Amino acid sequence: MRAWIAAVALALLPAAAPAAAPPRAPTALDRIAEDYVHLTLEMGEREPGYVDAYYGPKAWAEAAKAHPRAVATLAADAAALGRRLGQVDRATLAPIDRRRAAFLAAQLTAARTRMAMAGGAKLPFVDEAEGLFAVRPALKPLSAFDPVLARIASIVPGDGPLAERVDAFNARYTIPPARIEPVMRAAIAECRARTLRHIALPPAETFRLELVKNKPWSGYNWYEGRATSLIQINTDLPIPIGRAIDLGCHEGYPGHHALNMLLERDLAVGRGWIEFTVYPLFSPQSLIAEGSANYGIDLAFPGDEAEAFEARTLYPLAGLDPRAAPAYDALRKAMKELAGARMTIAQMYLDGRIDREKAIALTRTYGLVSRAKAEQGIRFDDTYRSYVINYGLGQEMVRAHVEAAGADAAARWRAMARVISEPTLPADLTGAR
Repeated sequence: MRAWIAAVALALLPAAAPAAAPPRAPTALDRIAEDYVHLTLEMGEREPGYVDAYYGPKAWAEAAKAHPRAVATLAADAAALGRRLGQVDRATLAPIDRRRAAFLAAQLTAARTRMAMAGGAKLPFVDEAEGLFAVRPALKPLSAFDPVLARIASIVPGDGPLAERVDAFNARYTIPPARIEPVMRAAIAECRARTLRHIALPPAETFRLELVKNKPWSGYNWYEGRATSLIQINTDLPIPIGRAIDLGCHEGYPGHHALNMLLERDLAVGRGWIEFTVYPLFSPQSLIAEGSANYGIDLAFPGDEAEAFEARTLYPLAGLDPRAAPAYDALRKAMKELAGARMTIAQMYLDGRIDREKAIALTRTYGLVSRAKAEQGIRFDDTYRSYVINYGLGQEMVRAHVEAAGADAAARWRAMARVISEPTLPADLTGAR
């Protein structure tokens, strides 16, 4: 048992990775972390999709599959695990271990919330979001976005509903299906190159790219451990040229792929913290993951650099005329200001204040998307519920935290690297902990 930490860490080592944590006797936090991993894996057997990634000991996953506890038992055991964690004297811990303990406590709170929901508990949107993601969203009324709609109407003049006019406008900037893969590969390569200028990544890191269909999301990163990811791009609906960089940064660099690699290298392997080999989707970890992935787009491509790269490289690859880029960029920048409406509509829908058809209609009005895209968004809400806050609210929180480091790009990248490589919680972004 004394060599447990080193044995697990060595099993996770990718090629050319830093040395694993030296052998040591397990601490109280180590034992709690191990029980937390077993608990999470078994909950994943009770709720498909609960575990987004796992790259710890294979035998643990097999044991969870063979003998998963009932949800009610898991909930009781999660509460007991939380009490054990509360008995750890934080004053005796090093600062980084206090952060580890706080991270485990927040993850266990989220687990208990999700288990209660699996047992039939119905929570208001903001209570659910707070229980799962450790932040209580304050959402704007839809009327707050009306001035943005008025401004967009002046950018895309004409007759008919604004959503239809915007959809027709965007159609002129759609990547042809046969060119999606080369455009996406070029976008991801540029996102990676810009990230590597500031963050050292594992030398053997890699990813596979797949184009898929019939999904409620537009892109997904499936982290497989050993610095390897599967990045999937959903081609159900047309993909406008501006989404290539967004998806490349969000799913790849400095987004999900980079974050997971750094957590694996620095915490799971470097410190032997086994809890970072499992990622429960409905947890505060997701607010950090989605918020940093969204903000990473602007960090990697500040100012007008995204537009310049697209016109120079992606438009020709897509067979589009780069001279048309300025008009598209003006619309895209304005539409970013509508992002908060997505959360408000989800709250109204999931709290039962509006029905599905009204939610689709409002999504079309305030998201300025086609009916098919609006329906995809509501399917996402049906599947992931309050998870939607992690994108907009998470991005705002990460942006404020990183940009507080100063106007210097190097300082902001250093702050970003800390966010995605340490046991970061939403409270760490605001200084509330």
